[in-house]
Parts: sequence; structure tokens; C-alpha cells
Amino acid sequence: MRFLLLLVALFPFSSAFAEQSQFVQRIISLSPHMTELAYSAGLGDKLIAASDYSDYSDYPEQAKKLERVANYRGIKMERILALKPDLILAWKGGNPSREMTRLQQLGIKIFYSNPTQLTDIADTIIKLGQFSDDPSIAKTAATQFKLQLANIKEQYKNKPKVRYFYQLSDSPILTLSDGNWPSPVFSVCGGENIFATSTAAYPQVNQEQVVVRQPDVIFGSSHATSQKNSPWLNWQGELPAVDNHHLYQLNSDWLNRPTLRTLNAIKQVCQLLDKARNQ
Repeated sequence: MRFLLLLVALFPFSSAFAEQSQFVQRIISLSPHMTELAYSAGLGDKLIAASDYSDYSDYPEQAKKLERVANYRGIKMERILALKPDLILAWKGGNPSREMTRLQQLGIKIFYSNPTQLTDIADTIIKLGQFSDDPSIAKTAATQFKLQLANIKEQYKNKPKVRYFYQLSDSPILTLSDGNWPSPVFSVCGGENIFATSTAAYPQVNQEQVVVRQPDVIFGSSHATSQKNSPWLNWQGELPAVDNHHLYQLNSDWLNRPTLRTLNAIKQVCQLLDKARNQ
């Protein structure tokens, strides 16, 4: 009797997954991080198109072969409709709301992602797994991510804080406040953001404001690098980061895309903050 009750309890759950995965066979991704997460969740064989911004869907290698249906000018609505997708993967706040609303009105299902915490990466993969023919792929990827993240958190939970400045661009100089991606990457390593309490998510600042706050480390990314100069070559004044040569360029794809490769960004940032601690 117990066995029969167990089968009855499990059957609707299994059927729901089967119906969902069978319904979704043609997927378009309009965000590079969603493209990566889709592959991580076992949806690679269902992806038919992706975005092509300056930060375009280029990972994993298979993603480079996908048709491009969006760029910096906007979304190619006619082409998307012609491809007849069952599902569109989008970035909440990162894709134009008017076009996304129009697609929804036309009956296309949209899955939004807006990660703000590291755990959101694993959670998103699990949710995407419902559209896979084998949800265990997503579950395994999410579990491994959580385990590695937990190990890093344990390793760095009692380490001294290190004051840092993260430069998103050089003209104008943009940074970020706490609670906005990728601030969780720095936080888990014991980084203390000198603009943590800014009221803006990505505030524009000047050199004087940075000098006053005396960061121990300055991070930049390829997006912050001008055509000829690295972002920190113009830094002047009495800065611990400059005096001690703690000026580092980070891998933008690892850092700015909330995916499984965020673990690579965490390890990179942690190692560089350790250099400042150990000096």
C-alpha cells in the first residue's frame, strides 16, 4: 500500500516535468549569462538563437554557432517570431521592456533572470532544468556549484576585510554599490566596497572620491579599459592600492556574468585580495 501511495505521489511530479520539457523544444536566449546557464541546465540542444551585443553569447563554444536575433540596436522581432520559439530566456532589466511585453502578448513564454546573490545562480539552473529532458543535469550542476561556494565561504569567513574599488568604466568612472552584481563576488572573499552605501546601483564617481576612501586594492575589467591605457594608469595621489601595486584587471566574462564560471571569478578575486592581506 505504501508503495502504491508513493507511486501516486510521484507520478504527477514526473509527468509535470515530462510535459514541460516536451512543450519546450525551441529556446531563444537574449542574455549571455542565460545562454551559459541554459547549457549548464542541459538545454543546449534546444537553443536555436541568442543575442549579439558587445558582450555576446559566446560560451560554451557551441553558443558561437547560434543565430543572432538581438544586438545593441534592439531585438529582431520579425526574425524571433519567424523562428517560433517555445521559450525565451531574458535578463530582467537588461532587455528592452517594450519588446519583451510585446512578445508576451503574442503568447511566447518568457523566463526572466535577475541574479543578485551567488545562490541565485544555482537556483536559476534548477528552474531551467524543468525545461530539460533530463532535469538531473541541472540538479547536479547546481549541487556542485553550491558545494564549491560553501567551501570558499568557509575558507574566507574569518579573514580580515580588504577595502577595494571596482572600476566598471573609465569615462565616466563608474563603480557599484553593495547588493548589485557583481558585488557578491567580492564580498565572499572578504572585500569591503568603498562605495558600498551609495544610493545608486552603479554610481558615477571621480578620482577625488576614490582617493579620500583609500582603497587597498583597485580592480578593473576589460570594459573599464580605454583603447590605449589600462584603467588604473591615470590614478594619482596617495593611494595604498597604487603605492603597493595592487592594481588588477579581472576576467570580465567570469565576473560580470552570473554563471557557473562565477566560481572562477571568486577564486581570482580571493587570491588577489590575499596578496594585499599578506603584504
